[in-house]
Amino acid sequence: MKYKHSKGGEIKGHLDIFVTHNEDEFEGEISKWNEILIHGDPEGLKSFAKLLIEIAELNQEEVDDKYLPIGAREQYCLSPKLELANSSDTVIVGRLDAKGSGKFYERFIPKAK
Repeated sequence: MKYKHSKGGEIKGHLDIFVTHNEDEFEGEISKWNEILIHGDPEGLKSFAKLLIEIAELNQEEVDDKYLPIGAREQYCLSPKLELANSSDTVIVGRLDAKGSGKFYERFIPKAK
């Protein structure tokens, strides 16, 4: 796969990604949580899926260090009014594993098995 070092225009169609802040009360206990909502038309969802697959399949080790230095991770920034709907939040989609070491960043907590 060819590396695209200049990013933008990956999303075709319509795609809206945003965070909702939720709160509920049950028997005097208040629960708060956030949800990330991803909505799109077929073309928008397919192009988002294509972008995710491209990031997943990228061999970071083969990318020239001037574009992706050792220790960096491939990522794409999707911006409202450009790739996303005006009602969206900015979204960064990227790899968890770092080039060169394969290490994950420190804040990552794996899911329980």
